[in-house]
Amino acid sequence: MSTELTPEAGLLLISPPMVKDPNFKRSVVLLCEHTPDGSFGLILNRPLGVQLAEVLELLGNGEHPLLQGGPVQTDTLHFLHTCGEDIPGNVPIADGIFWGGEFDVMKVFLRTGEISPRHARFYLGYAGWGPGQLDREIDEGGWILAPANEGAVFWTDPADLWRTVLRGMGSEYAMLANFPEDPRLN
Repeated sequence: MSTELTPEAGLLLISPPMVKDPNFKRSVVLLCEHTPDGSFGLILNRPLGVQLAEVLELLGNGEHPLLQGGPVQTDTLHFLHTCGEDIPGNVPIADGIFWGGEFDVMKVFLRTGEISPRHARFYLGYAGWGPGQLDREIDEGGWILAPANEGAVFWTDPADLWRTVLRGMGSEYAMLANFPEDPRLN
């Protein structure tokens, strides 16, 4: 599947099981932007164990998990959602998936409980690549590419997303999903 795809917004970057970099080990990244100037993505499967309401008290008591979007600028908040034009200023990423927009509008949805974690996710930091860097990593086998979909981006259990996405890609990739964390212990 990944051999026929080229990097562009709306793709998932799945780290192969052999990746040792702790920032990307067994990660699934939604590629939000890919230009000659660089690339921007959000790691979808790194829960921080804290709820958004614990960090931003003004948002009420909704249970929206906060995730680590990546190792770059970890003091910045990013969000993905399914609200489309209900959140002005968003960037369409893939069918039914939008990035950002006017956060004041999102805060209203959060305060009133009109949006659930199945329709909005919040991330601290992001994954970034300089000009040509992501293309080189892909060429060297550092990423498996797959089309993004709403089900993967808003998966109920982010910690299980890496295995679930690989299994859903077919037999060759499903085998990778079972690759042990430490092959020496197999």
